[in-house]
Amino acid sequence: MSHENLQRREAAERSALISTTSYDVSLDVRQAADPAVPGYTSRSVITFTAEPGASTFLDFIAGDVHSVFLNGRGLPVEDVVDGARIRLDNLRAENQVTVTGTALYSRSGEGMHRFVDPADGQCYLYTQYEPADARRVFANFEQPDLKATYTFHVMAPAGWQVASNGAEVNRTLLTSDPATACWDFATTLPMSTYITTILAGPYFKAEDRWEGTLDDGARLDVPLALYCRASMAESFDTEELFRLTKRGLDFFNRLFDFPYPWGKYDQAFVPEYNLGAMENPGLVTFTESYVFTSRATDAQYQGRANTLMHEMAHMWFGDLVTMQWWDDLWLKESFADYMGTLAVDRATDWDTAWVNFANKRKAWAYLQDQLPTTHPIVADIPDLEAAKQNFDGITYAKGASVLKQLVAYVGFDAFVAGSREYFRTHAYGNTTLEDLLAALGAASGRDLSGWARQWLQTSGISTLSVDIAPGGTATDDDGVPGQVVIVQEAVDPVTGREELRPHRLRVGSYDFDASGALVRTAGLETDVAGARTELPQLAGRPRPALLLVNDDDLTYAKVRLDPVSEATVRASLDRITDPMARALCWTALWNSARDGESPAAQYVDAVAAFAPAETGIGVLLNILDNAATAIERYTPAAARNTVRSTFMSAAAAELGRAAPGSDAQLAWARTLAALGRHDSAALPRLRGLLDGTAPVAGLAVDADLRWQLWHALAANGQATAAELDAELARDTTASGRAGHATAMAARPEAAVKDAAWNAAVHGNELSNQLLTATISGFTTAPPELLAPYVEPYFECLQGVWDGRSIEIASRIVRGLYPAAQDLADGMRPEGHPVVRRTDAWLAANPDAPHALRRIIVEQRSHLLRALTAQAAVVPQPAP
Repeated sequence: MSHENLQRREAAERSALISTTSYDVSLDVRQAADPAVPGYTSRSVITFTAEPGASTFLDFIAGDVHSVFLNGRGLPVEDVVDGARIRLDNLRAENQVTVTGTALYSRSGEGMHRFVDPADGQCYLYTQYEPADARRVFANFEQPDLKATYTFHVMAPAGWQVASNGAEVNRTLLTSDPATACWDFATTLPMSTYITTILAGPYFKAEDRWEGTLDDGARLDVPLALYCRASMAESFDTEELFRLTKRGLDFFNRLFDFPYPWGKYDQAFVPEYNLGAMENPGLVTFTESYVFTSRATDAQYQGRANTLMHEMAHMWFGDLVTMQWWDDLWLKESFADYMGTLAVDRATDWDTAWVNFANKRKAWAYLQDQLPTTHPIVADIPDLEAAKQNFDGITYAKGASVLKQLVAYVGFDAFVAGSREYFRTHAYGNTTLEDLLAALGAASGRDLSGWARQWLQTSGISTLSVDIAPGGTATDDDGVPGQVVIVQEAVDPVTGREELRPHRLRVGSYDFDASGALVRTAGLETDVAGARTELPQLAGRPRPALLLVNDDDLTYAKVRLDPVSEATVRASLDRITDPMARALCWTALWNSARDGESPAAQYVDAVAAFAPAETGIGVLLNILDNAATAIERYTPAAARNTVRSTFMSAAAAELGRAAPGSDAQLAWARTLAALGRHDSAALPRLRGLLDGTAPVAGLAVDADLRWQLWHALAANGQATAAELDAELARDTTASGRAGHATAMAARPEAAVKDAAWNAAVHGNELSNQLLTATISGFTTAPPELLAPYVEPYFECLQGVWDGRSIEIASRIVRGLYPAAQDLADGMRPEGHPVVRRTDAWLAANPDAPHALRRIIVEQRSHLLRALTAQAAVVPQPAP
């Protein structure tokens, strides 16, 4: 047995038997640049206490285990190693175990990832462990509640940069090999295995330091460093990143009143990263997509700042105080998501952080919370595979949204005071939900158990609407409401029970002023509870043009506009002056389209009409993406070409009208390229942008945009392999290589699709980044080219899951699901052949791994939603 999927029960039994004290880990990566060398020597020396006579196990996913010594006695490797576990018997009260083996380099972004830069041939290493991949690098007790101190030693080429959680304390050239050096790093404070880290390679490094003064007068001096690949150094805006880092450290040290505990603060931007970032104490790792080598919008820079602040918040929420098991993953991710947005809002120059959170981040949560696999924020995580799948919109964005509701409920000062006490009480320890509630309850003077049960321990999303009873007679409505009621509908999709949650929210009244702008004329803050909440304050007043429930976005709920308000929004959305109110109305229209309450074409019409006036670039990018989804997934096939063509004409016009060099201009260009994958009429214009024969003033057609244009041309059979190879020769970067892989796989030829399928499903040569790029290109195709792969998809699922790492298997299973389907005339969504084939697979595989079944169930749900939206009937005008 492989024993890779650790059960929660097993982890609890192990932590009841042992306590870890320290690790001393040595890694030898000096031959990493040789692709013929698959692994490296790893040696762990672990000290721990145990119940005398007890038995337990270590975790180590290795190429080979060379030796195991327990308390000075060598153990027979063949007897104690069983897959990913090493058995330890007859333990003493005080123990030391030493494990030496060969760990393997990764191309999946799990464990020690090895990347060769196509730009210059240089080799780069970094580690990524969450939730349980430290065991791919060194033997350990892989669970978050067995914290210990760590001392790392790394042998690597002398000319490399090498870093870890602790500061470098010594570097020695080997006498026997002067081309090799040994780095020794300072011992860390206690932490969990999954946030330890190693970085090694010829990275570019920039240095600075932050000096701060806390409210009590204490001085802090924190060394700072930034890393990226050498070939990207020219695009590395280190001055701006250091500026944001210093602002964040100022903000969080004062807010939390607990000095930053991890010594230095390094940040590394690394290739082929599976996540946005990871909160390793003292050495945070980020996707190098945040090093903008092509033109980026202000929204992208703000998104990067949000991620930077999110990871910094983790130094306290997650690293200093860590959840006991992955059930309480929200204790770190929900808080970091909330705190990241709060820090951007309060510690940077951006003033649209909460608008972007409402429009994009919460949209992720709303999507996830309507899937049949949704779960409570405090989830049931029985094993590591389930933990891997729970890094989702519930744990991050819904959790953050609920925390925003909690702040509105208890007050910001009480929330901060409770957080400070939580850090002081549990520093370097592990906690559960009850520990946090105790701290926040004490600070606020409120019993939060009921709030926690309703918000954290139930699933699903509330829908809020307004029921307005006319105040006039049945034949003469004078426009003055006789009664205004907020109606709440909420059913937990997991239990089937009605879950009517308490909401602290604001209801905004908006009317047109003398200039024609739609402005807030009144606001009412109120508590909503139960199925119906009457608002007597609004009865008897003239009905506003727009009555906006959840104004200022205080609570977590979908909002349905009343008929008068919806008519106002569809006619005058661009005249709403408040950016948050405008974003909330965009969200209401999008939810209506996604839910099949209104035809998707109506949403596309709204975007065409009002997006040109949208001043928030983050909102603009989001609604343009939504419009593309509405066209390609939610619009009936018979109407799709017309809807797309009309919208593309509007987009082309806006590209020409946008200010030269503006973010809006770039947004419209990207939209044209994306929709052009499905519309050959746009190809001459796209080709003209590529070859410069039809330039747009101020538009920089740089590498990223060029590959998007090539993707569109290739998908329509208008790009040859020779042309794509020539483009790759001019762009030898990692992102260029991914763009090339996507465009090559997008060509609408049966042989091309077959080769891409085999490379993704049956081959092992593609790295994580190139696998995703190939799948993206493969799925960009007319239905007739993809139809032959429906049955092979379902036939390959179990083999893919058993034969690949969970990261790679998840990408294949999710990315290749045959989702691009249309509803035929007279067909019910549930009767679509792919829906029925999915149901048959689920019925035939009840014992398939839970994580695999979850992906399939979610993909079925996405498809069913799209088919249901296609079936939405256009409302008929009243007779």
